[in-house]
Amino acid sequence: MTAPIETLEFQSEARQLLQLMIHSIYSNKDTFLRELVSNASDALDKLRLEAFRDKELQADTSDLHVAIEIDSEQRTLTVRDNGIGMSRDEVISLIGTIAKSGTAEFLRKLKESQDAAASQELIGQFGVGFYASFMVADKVTLVTRKAGSDEGVRWESEGAGTYTIEPVADAPQGTAVTLHLKPVDAEDQLFDYTSAAKVREIVKRYSDFLTWPIRMAAEPTEEGAEPTVETVNSMKALWARASSEVTEQEYTEFYKHISHDWNDPLETVRFQAEGTFEYQALLFIPSRAPMDLFMRERKRGVQLYVKRVFIMDDCEALMPEYLRFVKGVVDAADLSLNVSREILQQDRQIQLIRKRLVKRVLSTVKSLDAEKYGTFWKEFGRAVKEGLLDDFDNREAILEICSFESTHDADKPTRLAQYVERMKEGQEHIYYLTGESRTAIENSPHLEAFQAKGFEVLVLTDPIDEMWVDAVPGFEGKQFQSIAKGQVDLDENQDEEQKAEFAGLLTWMGSALEEHVKEVRLSSRLTTSPACIVGDSHDMTPTLEKMYRAMGQQLPQIKRILELNPGHPLVAGLRAAHAERPEDERLPETAELIYGMALLAEGGELGDPSRFVKLLANRLEQSL
Repeated sequence: MTAPIETLEFQSEARQLLQLMIHSIYSNKDTFLRELVSNASDALDKLRLEAFRDKELQADTSDLHVAIEIDSEQRTLTVRDNGIGMSRDEVISLIGTIAKSGTAEFLRKLKESQDAAASQELIGQFGVGFYASFMVADKVTLVTRKAGSDEGVRWESEGAGTYTIEPVADAPQGTAVTLHLKPVDAEDQLFDYTSAAKVREIVKRYSDFLTWPIRMAAEPTEEGAEPTVETVNSMKALWARASSEVTEQEYTEFYKHISHDWNDPLETVRFQAEGTFEYQALLFIPSRAPMDLFMRERKRGVQLYVKRVFIMDDCEALMPEYLRFVKGVVDAADLSLNVSREILQQDRQIQLIRKRLVKRVLSTVKSLDAEKYGTFWKEFGRAVKEGLLDDFDNREAILEICSFESTHDADKPTRLAQYVERMKEGQEHIYYLTGESRTAIENSPHLEAFQAKGFEVLVLTDPIDEMWVDAVPGFEGKQFQSIAKGQVDLDENQDEEQKAEFAGLLTWMGSALEEHVKEVRLSSRLTTSPACIVGDSHDMTPTLEKMYRAMGQQLPQIKRILELNPGHPLVAGLRAAHAERPEDERLPETAELIYGMALLAEGGELGDPSRFVKLLANRLEQSL
């Protein structure tokens, strides 16, 4: 009995992406072939590795290759491999559903994009793999059989939102993708993929470095001659070739092959280690952050080979979390082929390789020219700063490549070395202030005296900044100092007589506000505001406290310090009123209002907003 053909629907995001490809105006349609050949190469890698690990696997590995077949009469192009293949469930999950992180975000951005150029850029940024076939084909047929299985699967779709799937009894091992090509306009001959010369040119440009042979029918030398098959790629691993033999274009295409990024890399990092253990590395720093850079389910790490044999994608043991955007290949000479992810975490050689890779990446970033560095920091700066918490050994090197906004130049971030060069004579600290936005920080009362006296302050607005500043002691011998924490002595003129004048007020206000603050004292950081709230040197910042509470952490109440500006008329008037009328019932309300205003000025939240509004309304009414 013949098994029925099932008709299934694509997942909604896959359906949207299919429509995008079908109606795409993306100019570089040639990349569909790169994607299919890349998938075929991956399938061959996986079969060789699986056959090594599973000696019982019933699979033919004697002649692993990719074949490209053209039928100009039927207008079909087939990319065939004899690799690992897919089961029915794998076909549905890998093709009928898009599991790639960031797809929904990609589609949202595409909908928001109104002009064609921006749409093309987004298509190129995302990289759409198998779905790119629908840019050039109006029907795609896939026949596959998983290595070790007896039954194959046929999948077919015209991209209209559904696909058919059925079992196939006599399918060969591996996967064959057949594209039923769209008609070609007379003006569009550049995109005629039934031309063998065109296909060869694409393979040489995009896939020459693949280590598996890519075979095509050779051009006949004379009429009536028997057709022969030739290998159209050089099959030389890029990292194994002398650097003088590799062009920038080849590096770029190799990067796109392993990263599935359609943008050129920002920088290429290549080196070779010899001695007690040998390895070669070819790494790339992307020019664009992937959409899933800050998603939990993202994959990271570089590809691991042992003596040219592919071992695994995304080898996390070779690259730390904060450099998760780095792509590339490491080929080790002395590791076991049968190595697992768990073993890699403990392997001494892997740990030493990782240490050298990290140092090389950081030194490469440090040496980038100004334009490339600006791009790098804009795209990956937030991720890199995570290393200040995680990588103690390289902390100084990470600080050297960090940039921060500062009060020196609102339009241009500064590196710490530049900040240190500009420090005022006698300045011992690198001053900073954390906050939710630059605007909030620039309007903060904490900044007043520093701006008035010409001290540069780092403006730190990333959530990660709240954490690393407490963990990192300093840079080049200069300690980091929050201008919103601890004592700041900027007022050389604040004398003992003034402190004595305000002693009574400070004691009384400390008692009146003891529910809210741990201390009331005079400030040297204020010039125009009456008061501000500061933390003790080792207190958690309000923003960090809010982050922990949002994550469900139970924290004790953290009381902070209220600082008063002795030169402000409101504070001076309150001191005089307290000295003359200490029993006046309105004085505690004034103290409460001053505290509330200081809290609001730093972007804090009032404990009882309605009471504050009532007190303020009453006081305004009395002033009329």
